Amino acid sequence: MVKMAMENLAFLIPLLPALAFVLTFFLGKKLPSGGAIIPIVAIAISCVISLAITVGLLQNPEHVVTQSVPWFAILNLGILIDPLAAVMLSMVTFVSLLIHIYAVGYMSHDPAKPRYFAETALFTAAMLGLILSDNILQLFICWELVGLSSYLLIGFWFHKPGAASAAKKAFLTTRIGDVMFLAGIVLLFSDIFTVYNGILPEGVYVLQFSEMFHLIPDLVAINSTILGMEVSHLTLVTLLFFGGAVGKSGQFPLHVWLPDAMEGPTTVSALIHAATMVTAGVYLVARTFPMFLAAPHSLIIVAIVGAFTALFAATMGIVMNDLKRVLAYSTVSQLGYMVLGLGLGAVVGAEAVGISMFHLINHAFFKALLFLCAGSVIHAVGTHDMRQLGGVGKVMPITFATMTAAALALAGFGIPGTGLGFSGFLSKDPIIESAYLYATETGSWMPYLFAITAAFLTSLYIFRLIFMTFTGKPRTDYGGHESPSSMTVPLAILAVLAVVFGALTRTSFYHFIEESFAHMDVEALAELGGYHLAHHGHEPLLVLWMPLIVAVAGLVIAYLIYNRRIVDMSRIVSRNNPVYKLLYNRYYQHQIFVEIFSIKIIYEGFALAGFYSDKMLDWLVNGTSYVLIEAGDSLRKFQTGVIQHYAAAVVAGVGLLVVLIKLVMEVF
Repeated sequence: MVKMAMENLAFLIPLLPALAFVLTFFLGKKLPSGGAIIPIVAIAISCVISLAITVGLLQNPEHVVTQSVPWFAILNLGILIDPLAAVMLSMVTFVSLLIHIYAVGYMSHDPAKPRYFAETALFTAAMLGLILSDNILQLFICWELVGLSSYLLIGFWFHKPGAASAAKKAFLTTRIGDVMFLAGIVLLFSDIFTVYNGILPEGVYVLQFSEMFHLIPDLVAINSTILGMEVSHLTLVTLLFFGGAVGKSGQFPLHVWLPDAMEGPTTVSALIHAATMVTAGVYLVARTFPMFLAAPHSLIIVAIVGAFTALFAATMGIVMNDLKRVLAYSTVSQLGYMVLGLGLGAVVGAEAVGISMFHLINHAFFKALLFLCAGSVIHAVGTHDMRQLGGVGKVMPITFATMTAAALALAGFGIPGTGLGFSGFLSKDPIIESAYLYATETGSWMPYLFAITAAFLTSLYIFRLIFMTFTGKPRTDYGGHESPSSMTVPLAILAVLAVVFGALTRTSFYHFIEESFAHMDVEALAELGGYHLAHHGHEPLLVLWMPLIVAVAGLVIAYLIYNRRIVDMSRIVSRNNPVYKLLYNRYYQHQIFVEIFSIKIIYEGFALAGFYSDKMLDWLVNGTSYVLIEAGDSLRKFQTGVIQHYAAAVVAGVGLLVVLIKLVMEVF
């Protein structure tokens, strides 16, 4: 009875935080802590409902929660909670709840607390609505609400030029992906109507996930010729969907907004990078994975983009000096791993969704912990420049201990083949092993080499952060103190999850997620996409141990350089070092995208085109009017008003016409 009651209350999961947004916005100023209690209670109730539904699905994975009502006859509003959605709902509500509790202390001195808690409640509601959606159009609407919320929160301190600029950059950059996503929806809508010859059977809603998946074989058969090549429409649809994921989940080249999003409060960074926003793109690909599996070439492109992003972002993380910016590039890199995990479905099938989602959930815990620990340091010492810190561990022992646990999880420390290790190790290691399987099956080693190199750089940059911030002697007189319990208690809870969640859930997690696609013939879908599925065998011992070897190597190198100081970094960290200069300037992406592409090519190009088009238009209008005026002046001379002249012209014209007719008759 309790389980049934919770299922009937599923619609409240996004509705309660949405209601909290309205109440906090209007009543927050009259309540303590800016009305924080309203979103905290609302999200707590949503968390309880989500966990109860998840427990019910664990007992019976086939008992999927579905609710749907018609909307404009061919569309629908609905809820779908299967194992995939359930784990996302549980993670988002739980992590968001801890972040909201933490924010009570972190935002205690900010006069705009009511607006902050109202916007974070809206952010959470939009993300929960996205996860619950049973059709792609409803998901897209919530997708756009997530984008709006991120714009409001990144630019929360809008009086700062940097924050306002970062908010606009995030909004406009992600819009590129959103336009691609919308184009994919339009193409899919058109193709479904083509399959049904424009007449939908009664009760069919064209963009509902169940209906889309039911029509996959028919959608694969629809082709177009592009640049002389025959391309499946389903490939185009999935790649357009992936374009949306690239924008939201910070994949190359639309990742540029994510590091600048640090201009908002640290708690906002934790929300964006751990529980909401960036995970939306990964969830979109996971939700529509059967379509990707049946679409020729799509998963290969997904794997390549993910692997490159993981390595590309990690190279920049090793030179950043801002606490939050290091973690931002870490997020981009780890999102690359998640996308790579999904792309490896080209060889492991639906197992790829479980592999990717397991890393997403574990990453949510230790990345939220990393950001909240960074916020704890910033809150206590007043700076986020690691060069001005050092020795913080002595005055903030709880923050130091919990952030070290998160660092060990991120770097991936554990014992291969035993199921023992930090959560990050137990979720990232299967991705790297699957990349090795991908290499042996396809002959493409790039994803594996990029993934293992990124693992080494991950360990290097996160322990560089630990040693520069928490060990050694203070490099400035920053003072410092441990944060209040409202901040340290969430840190402790997240630290426990970062340590044990992977080990406790690894055995059952993959199977639970795969139940979302149990009713589908995965082998047949892969055959449609032209993929040849394989299974994990006995990987060489070196392959199993390589992730731990590179993690230890990164730790040792960071310790020797940033703790023992055996290397004079002033010789390396120099404007005269072209490699350091390239990394520190982030491969000159800002200059390429903004100064060259946006300003020089787009803005000035259109301005020049506008100048010449105006000149051409002026010449055309003025030239035409001149010709017509001159012609009119010439013709006016024939208008004498004398009837005899007109009669003579008529006679001459008729005579000429007779002569012409005679000549034509003679010729033919």
